[in-house]
Order: sequence, then structure tokens, then C-alpha cells
Amino acid sequence: MNDATLTRIAEALERLSPPPGAAPDLTAADAFVWQTSPDRLHPVAKVNRVDLDLLVGIGRARDTLLANTQQFARGLSANNALLWGARGMGKSSLVKAVHGAVIAQMPETGLKLVEIQREDLPSIGRLLDMLRHAPEARFILYCDDLSFSHDDQHYKSLKAVLDGGVEGRPDNVVLYATSNRRHLMPRDMIENERSSAIAPAEAVEEKVSLSDRFGLWLGFHACDQDDYLAMIEGYCAAYDLKIDPERLRAEAIEWQATRGSRSGRVAWQFFTDLAGREGVKITR
Repeated sequence: MNDATLTRIAEALERLSPPPGAAPDLTAADAFVWQTSPDRLHPVAKVNRVDLDLLVGIGRARDTLLANTQQFARGLSANNALLWGARGMGKSSLVKAVHGAVIAQMPETGLKLVEIQREDLPSIGRLLDMLRHAPEARFILYCDDLSFSHDDQHYKSLKAVLDGGVEGRPDNVVLYATSNRRHLMPRDMIENERSSAIAPAEAVEEKVSLSDRFGLWLGFHACDQDDYLAMIEGYCAAYDLKIDPERLRAEAIEWQATRGSRSGRVAWQFFTDLAGREGVKITR
């Protein structure tokens, strides 16, 4: 093999491997999105979030996650957290709201929120290495709508941040993930693999045990009508929207009836429509 061929092979391998990420400017923002090719932390100038006080009906989960995050921000021990349960009940909103509340309370801690997409999980080792070398800050690594199918191998990459691997999780990193599934994979898939495997007890152990690696499991359940109305009333108060209480109640109940469900997301969608009709501008 001549030198020209070796040079071409080396250049091809260099093109295939992602270039090393530049040292992030952590003063650029309080929140970042992890992007690859090339690896970088993209600053988010304004995070899409609501105030913590506006999240109604999830008091236990709110208080637990807030306390865990405050501990972490102070440099104390803290758990990775899995927020699982009903759609539209504020799982992702809670993560962002808690981060906002803690940086408002303790700006000196340098707490950062870093969002990583599920499809980018194979690059999580490179991200952890970057964050490990930024000891002046502390990072909430956030993955929204996390779940896996039977042939999905991305979950193996996640173990690096869940106390797995030789290096383990950096002391300045904690992982918060949201999912509609408690075990991060469909129940029927779990049962199918158990029934067809040679060793049923081991068939799904690797994937099911992934959720066990989260120290905190915070469950979110569908809200009742009182909580649904309280959410809307809270939005009206926060945005100073004046409306007759009986009219508000009637329209809110009609809205959820046409949607066939009640949740924090449905409450916000109703309030968005109501604010538009009433000429009140809202921002998040």
C-alpha cells in the first residue's frame, strides 16, 4: 500500500469522526441544547417555561424535584430523576420550572440546564466528558419523552450517565428524564419478550433495570376537574385576565369535553384560546 493510499484512508477516517467540540462559553446562557456534528452546546437565550407556582395538582412531585435540585445546586448529593406518567400533566414543564426557580434562588451556584435529544444519546459520552471538564458549573442533563422500542440500542448509551461505566457520572452532572412509560418501554413488549424468551426472567432485565437506575421516580396522573379549573384560574390571575367566574367555568368544561380529556396541556390550550379572544397577550 503506497503513501497516497494511506493518506486517502486517513483523510476519510478523519471526515467520518466528529471534530472535537470547542470549550463551551458557559456564561452565554443558563440553558443549552446539545448538538452534534460538530459537538457543541448551543445557548438558549430564553427558555420556554412557566413559573413553578402555576403548576397545579403535582405538589408532591414539585416539592421532591425542587429539593433534589437545590441539594445538587449546593454541591450536595442528589439523585437522577425519572418523571413518568400521563401525557400533558407537566413533566417537562416541571423540569424547566424547577431549574428556573433554583437559579433565581441561588444564582451563584451556576446551575445549567442541558437538553439532549433521544436520538443523540450515542454521543452522551462525549457530552459528559465536556461537562466533566467544566467543574465551575453544575449541569442538569435533560432528556424529554424518553422511551425505547425492542430493537433500540440507544438505552445502552444512557447507562454511562446512570452510574454505569468505569468513569461513571461526573459529580457536576445529574440526569432528569421524562417519559409516558414507567419502564421506558411498552408493557406489551415486555410481556411478549418474557413469554417468548428462553430465559424469561432475563429477557427484558437489561432494559427494565434502566429505569431502576433512577433514584427518584415521580409519577404523574390525570387530573380531576377541580385541578383542571384551578390551573386555568391560576393562568388568568398570572396574566391579569378578568372574566366572569361562571362563564370561565362553563367554557373550560365545554373545552375539555370537546377534547375528551383533562390535563395541564389542555388547560393551557384553553387559556391560550381564551386570552386571544379577550385580547390579552401571553408569553412563556
